[in-house]
Amino acid sequence: MGFEEKQEMPKPPTAPLMSEALGKPLAPGHAKPIPSGVGFSLKMVTSGQVIPLGGQNEFTLGRITEGQPILPDIDLSPYEGYAEGVSRLHAAIRITERGVMIVDLGSSNGTRINGQKIVPNVNYPLKDGDIIALGRIKMQITIRR
Repeated sequence: MGFEEKQEMPKPPTAPLMSEALGKPLAPGHAKPIPSGVGFSLKMVTSGQVIPLGGQNEFTLGRITEGQPILPDIDLSPYEGYAEGVSRLHAAIRITERGVMIVDLGSSNGTRINGQKIVPNVNYPLKDGDIIALGRIKMQITIRR
C-alpha cells in the first residue's frame, strides 16, 4: 500500500468575519455611485507606493500577461506580480450596500486579510488600514470619508 498525503483544508473564517461576509454585491446597472468625499487607495507595503482607486464600484486586481483576453483594472505586474504569486485575475474589491468588500476570484495562491486566508468567491468586509495579501504581495487599504 502506498502512502497517501493528507491535504490540510483551509480553516473557515472567524465567526464575526463569516457573518459579515454574507453581504452581496449590487447587481450591475444598480450600483450606487461612490459617495462624494469617499476615497480609496492601496499602499504597497514594501515600496510605499500608493495606487488610488476611484470612479467605479468594482476593481479587479491581478497581473497582465501577453495575449490575456480579460485584463485586471489594477495590474500588479510592475510589483513582481508573477514572481510573488499573483494570478491574472486574482481578486476584486467591490463597493456594496454593506461597505467595501474583497473577494478572491479563485486565485492559485490565495488572498489574505490581516494574515487570515479567505475562501474564494465569498465577499469579505474591509476596513480602513486592513492589510491585503495577494499571493505574497501585501497592500494596505485606505478608506477616506
